[in-house]
Amino acid sequence: MSPSAELRRVSKSYGETKALDDVTLKFSRGEIFTLLGPNGSGKSTLLKILACIEKPDSGMMFINGEKITSVNRDRARLTTTLVFQRTTLFSTSVYKNIAYGLKLRGLPQKQVRRSAEKALAKVKLEGYEDRPAKNLSGGEQQRVSLARALALQTPILLLDEPTANLDPKSASIIEEVIRQANRQRDTIVIIATHNVFQADRTSGKAAFLANGKIIAVGTIDEILGRKPEIRAKFSRLENLFSGISEILEEGTSKITIDDEIAIECASRQTGRITVFIRPEDIILSKESFKSSARNVFKGKIVEISDQGSLVKLKVDAGKQFTAQITKRSFSELGMKVGSQIYLTFKASSVQVA
Repeated sequence: MSPSAELRRVSKSYGETKALDDVTLKFSRGEIFTLLGPNGSGKSTLLKILACIEKPDSGMMFINGEKITSVNRDRARLTTTLVFQRTTLFSTSVYKNIAYGLKLRGLPQKQVRRSAEKALAKVKLEGYEDRPAKNLSGGEQQRVSLARALALQTPILLLDEPTANLDPKSASIIEEVIRQANRQRDTIVIIATHNVFQADRTSGKAAFLANGKIIAVGTIDEILGRKPEIRAKFSRLENLFSGISEILEEGTSKITIDDEIAIECASRQTGRITVFIRPEDIILSKESFKSSARNVFKGKIVEISDQGSLVKLKVDAGKQFTAQITKRSFSELGMKVGSQIYLTFKASSVQVA
């Protein structure tokens, strides 16, 4: 199958920082392709170049076999849509946010309304048309951003960390919508993420980037199997635990980790499994509180890391957990290294690797 998008020896620098270094990649029609790598590896820059938002310093880009130049860049931009990690919505209704891009393309009012309603249905936000977009939850806002992109029906859909910091329900909906868009419209979907589990669930092919360079290309299994240093990196993922799972009467599963702690999971499985809990899915509190969450652990803070607007805390609760909270929440908790704290997270937040 001939490539629908291609980068040939593309490089891009910002000052003295080389964001991309001699990158060559091909993306085929109907393909879900994942760009894996740590923060700062060049994933977002690569997406911006594919979206014709940024120009490469050197190298070439082709869409449907046509070389992208200053002459045809604006036209090429209409073939791609980029959904950013940080949701940017207008201070107006959900409908007007989605309709804006469609109206710019000169579509008639009836078609705009029909396309917007279909897109909202895909992200399970039917009936949200008249709600103020800025009043929605973070997960709902990200789903509106995705609906806005889907309504445009571009042949290439670019997603930058589409489920980062989202609740499990919104993350699950977005992943299903991505697969659906790919199946129904043969859309090229290119996802930038550092979540290897999400990549394994959604894509057939991936590239691993580090320091702006392509380190490996292939399926997730091929990349992790071929490159020991990449496998070692992912083995150090935060909140990754292996244990023996048994199904409980309630319909959930209990995973016993090294006879030290037991984690309850919504998935029904038996035998040895590996599970993962996102740091942002863990709630921290000074006292234990009543909640429907099935997992509550008491622990001691052993490390605090300032991440800008966020704070990461490592907590020893029989096993070491990493939690991520806003700086404001951290200040309100008044915690320090050595403080006792409670960790709470839902069974549905426990992902099976």
